Amino acid sequence: MKIKSFCFILVLLVSGSVSTIHASASGHKVKELQIGESFGGVDGTMIIQNLKTDKEYIYNKKRSTTRYTPESTFKVANALIGLQTKAVSDEYEVKRWDGVTREFEDWNRDHSLASGMRYSVIWFYQELARDIGAQNMQEYVNMINYGNRDISGGIDHFWLDSSLHISAKEQVHFIEKLVDEKLPIDKQHMRTVKRIMINEEADDYVLHGKTGTRLSDMGLGWYVGYIETDKGKWAFATNLDGSGSTAKAITLEALKELEIIK
Repeated sequence: MKIKSFCFILVLLVSGSVSTIHASASGHKVKELQIGESFGGVDGTMIIQNLKTDKEYIYNKKRSTTRYTPESTFKVANALIGLQTKAVSDEYEVKRWDGVTREFEDWNRDHSLASGMRYSVIWFYQELARDIGAQNMQEYVNMINYGNRDISGGIDHFWLDSSLHISAKEQVHFIEKLVDEKLPIDKQHMRTVKRIMINEEADDYVLHGKTGTRLSDMGLGWYVGYIETDKGKWAFATNLDGSGSTAKAITLEALKELEIIK
């Protein structure tokens, strides 16, 4: 939402981080996070949005609307489309490892939709994309309005440092629709994907997320997902000039500083 010129501004201390609150006439609030130190001097952005109140915390608003390749965060959409088009029957269906030794040991075995998400197995989701096919893939990428919707980079590569691009703002919007089950996908499939996105279950929260890293040069990292707490649900998207694991660590740090989790 565009912040109009007549908004009022307050400066608060939020768990040790100074945030500037912009409140529009509609009551929507955007808190500008002062967490540059957490990014260790590299460029990056973060959005954390309360899915009930629409309150947003944003670091580096300009970058939050800039599109980048989604890398392995596209596995979320890929899984949804695969289930919807019946390219894969459920989270347990196994694809056999082709015997090619790849750079990560966990990739060198058979995988299911769920384990492929957990270990970010690129070959599994490339094979899934080929099974979906270019026509079906384009149709559903359009229907879910995913970023620039450009899959011209090749059916098994377009999300990997290629033609498909999406912003952090658009990632949060996509996750919000997934959480609310408002995507043009069967509800049972959305629930399956939300389940296989679980990274951590604690007493007071459940964390769903997917990292992504541009493996060619480690020059782009993502962490995208949402967190469920007793007080509500928050969607988030972080990207930076680094790895997905770094993006995840910074996101978790921010969630703790904002007292969304302990």
